[in-house]
Amino acid sequence: MNQPRLIEFSTQDGLRLPGMLYEEKNNKKAAIYLHGNGTSSVFYHQEEKSELAIELLKKDISLLYFNNRGANMMKSFHIEKNNIDERKMYGTAYEIIKECVFDIDAAIEFLKTQGYTEFYLIGSSTGANKICVYNHYKPTNEISKYILADAGDDTGIMYDLIGKTKFWKLLKEAKEKIKKNKGEELIKDLFPDEIFSYQAFYDVANPDGDYNCFPYYEIINKVKLSTKKLFRYYKDINKPSLVVFGEFDEYAWGDVSRVVKILKQEKSEFEYQIISNTTHGMPGKQKDLGKLITEWINK
Repeated sequence: MNQPRLIEFSTQDGLRLPGMLYEEKNNKKAAIYLHGNGTSSVFYHQEEKSELAIELLKKDISLLYFNNRGANMMKSFHIEKNNIDERKMYGTAYEIIKECVFDIDAAIEFLKTQGYTEFYLIGSSTGANKICVYNHYKPTNEISKYILADAGDDTGIMYDLIGKTKFWKLLKEAKEKIKKNKGEELIKDLFPDEIFSYQAFYDVANPDGDYNCFPYYEIINKVKLSTKKLFRYYKDINKPSLVVFGEFDEYAWGDVSRVVKILKQEKSEFEYQIISNTTHGMPGKQKDLGKLITEWINK
């Protein structure tokens, strides 16, 4: 396999996003990989990334890894729009998940310029949420199939970590900050090792917002957080989809099988798989993940 080609493309709102394209000549199919949040970046752990790419390339599927606007905790992006250059802060600390539509559309358009005609979307961790959000806002799109890997309950995790009283207090405070156009201010002392702006916190924590695609916590603990229909974005997915978890995913509330059962009750027509002896993100099992994906795509 050739070394990946370093690439860069622009989004509709002016961001330049870098990435790596694992490709072979004459391939017409390509998978787009959406990474998770936090300190995630596609430019780390190259050996594992190449293992997934090799398996896809064996079946004539190229693989595009790219850093979306949620990469890293905090990142200054160069924006070029309407002949104006500026710098703006992005990364997990500032991200609004709905804006993933710009990133995914830009990735598709880039691949089309390279001659690709069939597309698959792989979402890992928060990337799985982004598939749901993308499908919600663009149900008619050019993706043929979705792969949702280690889909997490970020809203439930936030509620569990900071507790009921602080959760609702901060959610109200964040909403007020956003109304006053102060959403980009950083919340002090929320977590010792993570940083959130008020707008990013509200986006993740709002039980009725776009982010809350997989509310396992509410089901398992019988706690009512959302006033809207649970799993509404997930239920709306109208394309063939593979849902896969690592056996010991540490964000699945200690019971991956139960989480899978919950999802099956919502969308029984999807394919569900658990990869043994691995955790969230499936370290050490990217080759197995690649084989699973290609076998499912080619069924």
